[in-house]
Amino acid sequence: MLSQVLSASTYGIEAFVVKVETHIETGLFAFAIVGLPDSSVKESRERVNAAIKNSGFKFPNKKITVNLAPADIKKEGSQFDLPIAVGILSATDQIQSDVLDKFIILGELALDGTLRPIHGALPIAMSARNNGLKGIILPKENAKEAAIVSDIEVYPMSSLTEVVNFLNSEHQILNPFKVDINEIFNQESKYTIDFSDVKGQENVKRALEVAAAGGHNLIMIGPPGSGKTMLAKRLPTILPPMTLEEALETTKIHSVAGILPPNTALVATRPFRAPHHTISDSALVGGGTIPRPGEISLAHHGVLFLDELPEFNRNVLEVLRQPLEDKKVTISRTKMTVEYPANFMLVCAMNPCPCGNLGNPYQQCTCTPAQIQKYMGKISGPLLDRIDIHIEVPAVKYAELVGKSSGETSAQIRERVIRAREIQIRRFKGRRNLFKNADMQTREIREFCKIDSDGENLLKNAITKLGLSARAYDKILKVARTIADLAGSENIKPEHLSEAIQYRSLDRNLWGLT
Repeated sequence: MLSQVLSASTYGIEAFVVKVETHIETGLFAFAIVGLPDSSVKESRERVNAAIKNSGFKFPNKKITVNLAPADIKKEGSQFDLPIAVGILSATDQIQSDVLDKFIILGELALDGTLRPIHGALPIAMSARNNGLKGIILPKENAKEAAIVSDIEVYPMSSLTEVVNFLNSEHQILNPFKVDINEIFNQESKYTIDFSDVKGQENVKRALEVAAAGGHNLIMIGPPGSGKTMLAKRLPTILPPMTLEEALETTKIHSVAGILPPNTALVATRPFRAPHHTISDSALVGGGTIPRPGEISLAHHGVLFLDELPEFNRNVLEVLRQPLEDKKVTISRTKMTVEYPANFMLVCAMNPCPCGNLGNPYQQCTCTPAQIQKYMGKISGPLLDRIDIHIEVPAVKYAELVGKSSGETSAQIRERVIRAREIQIRRFKGRRNLFKNADMQTREIREFCKIDSDGENLLKNAITKLGLSARAYDKILKVARTIADLAGSENIKPEHLSEAIQYRSLDRNLWGLT
């Protein structure tokens, strides 16, 4: 007795079709699963056995062999429970259907036969469409996510019994699950926080606007309680709205990682990830025996916020350098290499010294110069090279804290950011991997960031008199280009350079870094 059921598994953020072949023959009872299954797949033997019996079907007391093809790719996850159960029931003629080769079937089985949600429904649905299949059968909690994909039929199920009934006859009368992708996109693309919630700190808000307009990485330095975290959380609200293509790519990553909430169709707001400073390097960039996306990939098209930056292990911070340049991360293992996208804005926050009160007019700093130097020295020069904007965040004044007036809303700031981004898209049209000012390399800086003699003199004085490092030169020009775009100016003017120079605090000698 032989049957074949189609299922699927993920590889990176993509999916591939898996053929679940079931062979049953007379002999002593044995239940073997082959085809490079991991432990979670092997454990499905017990779940499938109990689910079939508790659903009122007959489990064969014979020799059962299940093969997951292609057999040279590692399989993981509990989504193979349902196709294995369907394969066994089909091989024993308890399911008689001619559509098993037209549907991808997946789902985790509880011992009573009910279905539980799985990971990676969106990329699997895309794979079903790309392979010309009719549709997909999966747990109802994953239905919205899979139904985002057009041109395939999605049938949500709640139990093994329901799946068997559907395959035997009811597929002829049941209607596939549908969603309105535009309506979902509009509903999900709303933020619950706003920049108008922040009291004072107008200069920091301006720096965040510049960072958002040019896609620049940013670091905030200020005493505890000055609002650094509050400001960082609101940065995604002023970034340009996600396109549908960006939302689908981000949703695929979150789906594969298993962090997409049940009954959620789409990640339509820009992600904000804020890992704790005890995070490991593999958790940050991704890893595992079968590599999973890390925080930098979960922040794709959004913001990665590192609070208390000097508290992170140095080796953890150093692994950020290559993804910041390449906008992707490649994770290599003995038998596989997986690439995850990692195009994010890096936003960092830190205290100016160990006690946090350096420069605070309301509290006295108790740190020695050596302690401050050691504290600031935890951040390497190569990492700072990849941060364009440094901004000091002073303690909030009492009058600003209790004031009734609120600043601009996120929507007002976002309008200016969108206009600046549109200018950059036109400027870099036709250039590969170049979409915003932060992406510019030396050649583009020389071409698009030309300044007049007054600007040259201003920049020369800044570098010589303020003690700015040589690495600050290109950063200032890129940020000045963004400030000019926000002002709608074709040329970089001295006032744009002056503002950009103010955003290089960590390059000054007073911070102990040169």
